[in-house]
Amino acid sequence: MAPLLDYKIGDAMLSSLPLRSKSIILTCSLILVIYLTSQPALAKPSSLKEITDGNWEDILAGEWMIEFFAPWCPACQQLQPMWNEFADWGEDMGVNIAKVDVTEQPGLSGRFIITSLPTIYHCKDGVFRRYQGARTKDEFLSFIDEKKWQGIEPVSSWFGPSSFMMNTMSALFKLSMFIRRCHNYLTEQLGIPVWGSYIIFGLATLFSGLALGLILVFIADFVFPSRRFNSPNYYQKKQTMEQARLIQQLEEEQEADGEEDDEEDDEDGEQEEVWRRVSPVGRPEARGPGYPEEVLRKRVVGNREEEEDS
Repeated sequence: MAPLLDYKIGDAMLSSLPLRSKSIILTCSLILVIYLTSQPALAKPSSLKEITDGNWEDILAGEWMIEFFAPWCPACQQLQPMWNEFADWGEDMGVNIAKVDVTEQPGLSGRFIITSLPTIYHCKDGVFRRYQGARTKDEFLSFIDEKKWQGIEPVSSWFGPSSFMMNTMSALFKLSMFIRRCHNYLTEQLGIPVWGSYIIFGLATLFSGLALGLILVFIADFVFPSRRFNSPNYYQKKQTMEQARLIQQLEEEQEADGEEDDEEDDEDGEQEEVWRRVSPVGRPEARGPGYPEEVLRKRVVGNREEEEDS
């Protein structure tokens, strides 16, 4: 009876108001209803975190589940609703749920060696394990609640995201993305042909390699200079060796001259022996200025014939 009585009282009060007041009240009520129905229900804010190159070290503390995805990946698009639902349970389970867009964070893609998408990692106080289970919300919750991650072998420290090797990989991936963006800028913005862009990058690589090689050589010479040039007796020894070489060369030349003189003496002795044989008195006849070579030869031949006849 009370609600009916209140309704009658309200109806009576409303009927007693002027027509203009009634229209204002109805209009305000209609606006209030539209506003309330258009507002979404107050939902719990999403606890899904986004990891970038700038804050990735946050995952080294605490417990994390991290998804690596790409917007163009169909499997990633299929997983995303379940991953968002799993993120809503993160605060209750004491685990941080995060995601990484590899198209925007190439450094993290190289740091974690992402070769397939989506890839999920579990991290507990800086120890990383790769999740290989089913990609459903219930499996994710069971993986954390039952601590199934303890049965998975952790990633080696050599391949950990904070190791020197992975830092190098991250830098290489960033460099490759930078080169790709430069290539797109040259071909799309400046209108340079693709082959022209390749030539530019080839020349840049060549000259940068030469410059780096020269710098390394200079550094090596400065840090590890040659011992022989630092020796105080190096130049003295070098001068002594040069003098010894010159002396040896002079001795060899003198020996060669002596051998030539010996050969000349031997030839003179042989010639003298021939003259002794052909001369009747046993010694060579002197060549006079009036006896040419041909006359002497004929005379020698005549003397031989006479000896044969006798």
